[in-house]
Amino acid sequence: MSDLFSAAGLEDDAPRPLADRLRPKKLSDVVGQGHLIGPDGPIGAMLRNGRLVSMILWGPPGVGKTTIARLLAQETDLEFEALSAIFSGVKDLRAAFEKAEARRRVGKGTLLFVDEIHRFNRSQQDGFLPFVESGTVTLVGATTENPSFELNGALLSRCQVMVLRRLEDDDLRELMARAERAMGRRLPAMPDAREALIRMADGDGRYLLNLVEQAYAMRGEPGLLSLEEIATGLQKRAAAYDKDREEHYNLISALHKSVRGSDPDAALYWFARMLEGGEDPLFIARRLIRMASEDIGLADPTALMICGEAARSYERLGSPEGELMLAHAVIHLATAPKSNAAYVAYKAARRAASETGSLMPPKHILNAPTSMMKDQGYGSGYVYDHDTEEGVSGQNYFPDAMGRQQYYTPKGAGRERPIADWLKEIAALRKSRLDE
Repeated sequence: MSDLFSAAGLEDDAPRPLADRLRPKKLSDVVGQGHLIGPDGPIGAMLRNGRLVSMILWGPPGVGKTTIARLLAQETDLEFEALSAIFSGVKDLRAAFEKAEARRRVGKGTLLFVDEIHRFNRSQQDGFLPFVESGTVTLVGATTENPSFELNGALLSRCQVMVLRRLEDDDLRELMARAERAMGRRLPAMPDAREALIRMADGDGRYLLNLVEQAYAMRGEPGLLSLEEIATGLQKRAAAYDKDREEHYNLISALHKSVRGSDPDAALYWFARMLEGGEDPLFIARRLIRMASEDIGLADPTALMICGEAARSYERLGSPEGELMLAHAVIHLATAPKSNAAYVAYKAARRAASETGSLMPPKHILNAPTSMMKDQGYGSGYVYDHDTEEGVSGQNYFPDAMGRQQYYTPKGAGRERPIADWLKEIAALRKSRLDE
């Protein structure tokens, strides 16, 4: 009988979802996580050495976190105590620790499984520390969120983080085959409809088994479900995306790197993934404007204008019409010549400004609106650049105590090529003037 159904007071023969009936009975039955539970994996090595340490199981939904925790308790002869951070509070934690201490006094260990552990606040997470350190409990926490963002450093330092993988298509096919054996008959679906179920599950084994169960219910009589019937009758799993958590940052990073790498197809894919996940298009628009300066810069000055206009167009049109303008900007950025010279120059100038404090400009480039300022030498010796033959005076514009610096070095791509040539001419002219 499963822990969940036992807790609910249900008998073995009570109706249970297919996903629960197919829960693995031993670790080797868990699919898709061989890198952790296999003989060469870290969990496999712990079991082989007879020493289980506290850990955080981090991975997407439906890949076996709860199952692995339950089976770890079974294979190490620990009492399995389960809590959910969604439904549990301080009172529940205290009760769990008291039971664990009582078991320890009679020589029995406890594996405390905490689902959605990231939902406990910082002080609640700190409450685990003495019990983990003393060995009163072996903590196994499960989370879909990046532990480095969501869990206390103190708790993380006492746990190993195990990263569970999204299930591959072959893993999902194995689960489908197990479902067929449990049901005693083949899934009533055409081959293309079967593959559609795999795609709809999107790496989530639990969701796949729910879809399979629904497919059996849809077609109890002879005959096979078509692709159209599957698409109409069942719901695709929502893509993993949370606009204020890790997936949000992962996908915008993927978009940015694809643009920087001049891959318009990958850039469009990640752009579309963000839209499908419900991302605010104006957030994407703001990031595109940043990319236009950071990664394209003066190699293609029109990139910044196009991104700004795409953002304004979206504000006028909204979704879905305005999304095309953002896609236009994505393609332009990805295919534009690249230069981070302006970005590098800006950062270098900011560092220099921070380090040099309050150095005054050289007096010859200061205005002298009063006679006293003229007497102080303000404006003395300034050469009006437009009056020179070359249009450039070659004078020094840095503080006298600082010396000449170079922050901006054009890459020579796109529109920066003539800029680079022009700056070389100016540097030569400046040198000749200094030598005079």
